Parts: sequence; structure tokens; C-alpha cells
Amino acid sequence: MKAAAIGAKRMDKGMKSRYITLCLIIIAAVVVIVQTIGKQSDSSGKPLKFGATYMTMNNPYFVALDESIKEMVESNGDILISRDPLQDQEKQNQQIKDMVEDGIDLLFLNPVNWKEVQPAIEYCKEKEVPIIVVDTNVYEGDKESGIISTITSDNYNAGVLCAEDMMKKLKEADIVILNHNDVASANQRVQGFLDTIKDNPQYRVAANHNVATELEEAMEEMKDIISSGLEFDVVLGGNDLSALGSLAAMQMTHMEGNVLLYGIDGSPDAKDMIKAGYMEGTSAQSPIGIGDAAAKTAYDYLEGKPIESSVIIPVEIITKENLRNYDIAGWQ
Repeated sequence: MKAAAIGAKRMDKGMKSRYITLCLIIIAAVVVIVQTIGKQSDSSGKPLKFGATYMTMNNPYFVALDESIKEMVESNGDILISRDPLQDQEKQNQQIKDMVEDGIDLLFLNPVNWKEVQPAIEYCKEKEVPIIVVDTNVYEGDKESGIISTITSDNYNAGVLCAEDMMKKLKEADIVILNHNDVASANQRVQGFLDTIKDNPQYRVAANHNVATELEEAMEEMKDIISSGLEFDVVLGGNDLSALGSLAAMQMTHMEGNVLLYGIDGSPDAKDMIKAGYMEGTSAQSPIGIGDAAAKTAYDYLEGKPIESSVIIPVEIITKENLRNYDIAGWQ
């Protein structure tokens, strides 16, 4: 009888031990689930809501950038609202205000005009909506303005790489530049190009025109330059669409093939034209890399992790000499 009682006690103790172990496993599982949900939503349990606005969506580059951000946001069970201001800064400012009033938790911003976007930035600061600037800079972009990080390509070096390639291939040149003065990234690219050739008087800037980074506008601008009788050997477009617009205008007058044409983006269309022999090169950005970095920075910030105030993504020059190393149909 005594032995039976002792055995029963031991059995009871063993059951209690297994019960405690099971409880601990359940608690650990609940903690993991709660942490996972916490990463996917705010403290109220609702999905996080992000806003994004780009200078234009009439450019495959920004479509790729937006898709990159959206992929990470939606994989976390959250929401991305994207807007296209159609190169209209007043419209973009209103879009930002509307998204803030709609309750976004963070804004991804690519400004139409790096100065005139300031009222929208101030509105976000007033409403305590943090901003991540993508692809280019804004005029006042420190943390005091409410901008937590700026993520861009190495735009200055993109211009340097085009200039260096040109100088390897031509002993002298008259150059046409199609810039977009309202956009900081385009200015940085052109400055990199100009700084690289400045001590070499055999490379002359014959024209430096301000034009929106749209194919149609660049084409019309280049048609006017050609009809003016200006002679030139090289064209630098502030982006690939500017270069492709220039190419369209030159094809109308059978100038293609006689001019070294450079763009900046690394777009599939530009790589196609390099393969066909109509473009000389493009400094390749990575909209996918910028989008990934922007989304990761957003989540790190919202989770209270340290972030970099400035992230610069390297660029590479793509020419006919190294085109085989790249996916012609895709973005980096």
C-alpha cells in the first residue's frame, strides 16, 4: 500500500512537470505570434499604411521602384498607396496632404521640384508623418524637417562615368546636355559630367538645355536643337528617357550613329538601343535596390531600430563592351 501511494505521488509529480512544460511551450508560441503580428501592424492591430508619390509614373524606372517597395510592404501584410502627380508639384503637394489625412504612417517621396515640395514636407512634419525621400534629394532634407532618410543612387558618379567613357572614345567633342534643373539628382549627374571634363578644353559644351525627363519633351527639344544648325558629337541625357527622346529626333534627320548618346538609368529600352548600336552607354541605377533599401529603412524606423540618414546606391556604366554582363530585359 505504501509503495502504491509513493508510485501515485511520483506519477502525479510527473504529470505536473509535463503540464508545466506544455504551458511554457504554449506561452513561447504565443509570444512568437504576437511578435510576428507586431511587425506587420501598428499598436492598434491594424495594418500599417504607407504613402508613395513619384514625380511621374510615365517612366518605367519609377514603376520598378514602386513595385520594389510594394513587394516588401505587402509581404508584411501592410498597405501601400501610390500616387502620380504627372510632373505637377502643386498636384503632388495636394496628394501628400490627402494621404496624410487618410492616415498614412510614413511617406515615400520623390519630388517633382526639390524646392517647391517644401510646403508638403512641412505639413507632414506638423502631422508627425515621417518621410523617406527616394531617388533624389530635397532642398531641406535633414531630420529637423521630418525627413528621416534619403536614399539615392550615386548620381554624381553617374555623370562622371559617362564623361570618362566619352573621353576614352573621342579626343575632342562638342556636347549637348539635356538637364532637368528642378530635380536635384539630374543636376548632380550633369555636375559630375562637367567636373570630369572641366580641365580639358577639347571637350566643349555646345548647349545645356532644361527639359523635363520625358521622352516626348526631350524629342521636341532635340528637334529644335538640330533645326538650329548646331553641330555636336555627344548628347548626355539627364535620364534614359531624355536620351531616347533625343535618339527619336536624331533618327528623323538620320543623325543616329554619328553621335555618342549617353543616358542614365540602365533601363531595358536603353540597353536595347545599346545592343542595336544607337546608344553608346547608360549609367545604370538600381530602382529595385533603392526600393528595397527604402522599405527596409521604413520598417526599421517604425520598429525603433537605428537607421542611416543617407543611403547611396552605387552605379555602373553599361556600354556595348560589357552589355553581355547585364539582363537586357530587366532592371538591376
